[in-house]
Amino acid sequence: MSSSTRALIVAATVGVVEALKDQGICRWNHILRSAHHYARNHVGSISQAKKFSSAVSSANRLQQSEESLRTVMYLSCWGPNN
Repeated sequence: MSSSTRALIVAATVGVVEALKDQGICRWNHILRSAHHYARNHVGSISQAKKFSSAVSSANRLQQSEESLRTVMYLSCWGPNN
């Protein structure tokens, strides 16, 4: 490979790197901003987890109260008569 070809390759590489830097692709800030943006949009927050947890416990309480009502109804209909 001749020295002029090498110089041309180096110049082209430097040009590409500079163009990418101008677009923000080769900067750490861009990578960090992209990661933060992804995390903000795709990872649930702690408050969402708490809401889900309270919804599950609410569903459990509802199920327990329905079971208690079912037991009372069964005993009042089929239990011993005094």
